[in-house]
Amino acid sequence: MNPDEPVIRLEKISKSFGTVKANHEISLDIHGGRILALLGENGAGKSTLMSMLAGQSQPDSGTIYHRGTPVVLSSTEKAIEAGIGMVYQHFKLVEAMTVAENVYLGCSDKLWLSRKGLGRIVTDIAGHYRMKVDGSMTVADLSMGEKQQVEILKLLFRRSNILIFDEPTAVLTPHEADNLFDTMRQMKGDGKAIVFISHKLEEVMSIADDIAILKRGEIVGTMEAAAVSSTAELAERMVGREVLLEVDHQSLEPRQQVLKVAGLKTGGLREVSFEIRQGEIVGIVGVAGNGQKPLVESVCGLRKAAHGVITLLGMDSRDFFAKRTWDNALSYIPEDRQGLATCRGLDLLDNFLLTTRQGFQVGPWLPKSEARKKLNYLIEEFDIRPRNPDLLAWQLSGGNLQKMVLSREFYRKPRLIVAEQPTQGLDIAAAGDVWNVLLKARDKAGILLITGDLSEALELSDRIGVMYDRALVNLFSREDTRMIERIPQMMAGIA
Repeated sequence: MNPDEPVIRLEKISKSFGTVKANHEISLDIHGGRILALLGENGAGKSTLMSMLAGQSQPDSGTIYHRGTPVVLSSTEKAIEAGIGMVYQHFKLVEAMTVAENVYLGCSDKLWLSRKGLGRIVTDIAGHYRMKVDGSMTVADLSMGEKQQVEILKLLFRRSNILIFDEPTAVLTPHEADNLFDTMRQMKGDGKAIVFISHKLEEVMSIADDIAILKRGEIVGTMEAAAVSSTAELAERMVGREVLLEVDHQSLEPRQQVLKVAGLKTGGLREVSFEIRQGEIVGIVGVAGNGQKPLVESVCGLRKAAHGVITLLGMDSRDFFAKRTWDNALSYIPEDRQGLATCRGLDLLDNFLLTTRQGFQVGPWLPKSEARKKLNYLIEEFDIRPRNPDLLAWQLSGGNLQKMVLSREFYRKPRLIVAEQPTQGLDIAAAGDVWNVLLKARDKAGILLITGDLSEALELSDRIGVMYDRALVNLFSREDTRMIERIPQMMAGIA
């Protein structure tokens, strides 16, 4: 094989879902020993394209070449046999098993190893790629960054030479992200080809060798990363206009209390206490798994508090959820947009009505014509693509589905908003729009923002709290520069 020949060549790949063209005649080369960043707005077709390369779905037309030979990747097993593996945002691990057992799980060959021998091999691979995990460790005891390393080890153990990373830093601390990039550079040095999907343009500029930009299902540009001068230029190439991910944060005078949490102990939480007032955003940062989920579930009435008091809009939580109305109350924007926020098998109109139907209901009847008019307006206002309220939720990209959820919840004019990872998976333009909407919403609401994106917390929050080991270890003003400098250490448990 010619050393300049790509290890993977996609030639005129097309894929449609009904009338929606997800990919249209895409041609793209992926080279060994290089990192290719795949960029594009939400719904541009990135995930669809990579799902075909990973064997999860099949193209309608076009050809995939592996080292110059046409291949049909009819399943994930076929992709793995070709040396192609994908690291997903949501890990697929068995928590009760060890690292080595998870790595070996699902291997289809006849390789027989003792536990000790398997653990030694896995630990050796981890050491070569500068990972900090040991084969004998139990997955349940690992941090999110370490769990991600296990997912990577699963692919390396199977000798994968083409690795696809889909938003890999979404659940990592800054330090863990740096460790991941060290591992990726080591893999690149070993000649492996890497595809890196991310909306964080600073990361793309620091790690990528090549950049490909998708727009509405087509490749609109390929370039070497060295040819791009700044993230602003990259964003403009991606979106088609100048985009700056920053907001004009003007502090407001906090008014009446909309949320008070006092001595909350549930789901392992250790006496969490704080309050939020109308006119402010309280941002909670921390690595996923440090108590954010039970906190959110308790505030939103999805989990009963074992100990402590939660007061919402001046009412005890039990009375609030027994009497609350559909509007001017609480809006919850969950992290799980495909499981909790929406129903995948319903169309967008019915998903819109999940939390707004009381606003359109007339006696026992639910006429949908007015709801459809309002949804069409919101689709335009929030730039949800494709602009078709009859599409099913699963037919939208993750980012566009998130925009649908945001449009629905802000339509309810809430006085308390719980926003859990509101811009995760959104492109730079959409994320900027969400930031401005959240800041504007402070006029009428107090906002609890749960985010793993430190820059998002710093841009939006009036006060910032850090969670570690299921405790709120600190809560301070955005003006407290000394404490802000210590956030990465606090997120990692270093007091």
